[in-house]
Amino acid sequence: MSQTKIGVVPSALPPSDAELAEWNGLSREEQIARYREFFAHPDCERFTDESAEDIILAARQRAAARRG
Repeated sequence: MSQTKIGVVPSALPPSDAELAEWNGLSREEQIARYREFFAHPDCERFTDESAEDIILAARQRAAARRG
């Protein structure tokens, strides 16, 4: 596996302007490398009964809670 630091990756939630600029500043090859490393993580192999909508809703709730 690559030793690439994950850093910024696209999210189910809208990125900040800084995150979007950082992502868009990466080459296509670096974007693909980050996706591959991200999806190679063991957590990506876990299965769930939750739908994509359930996961997005939970992520939005966590984000809202962090914002206060």
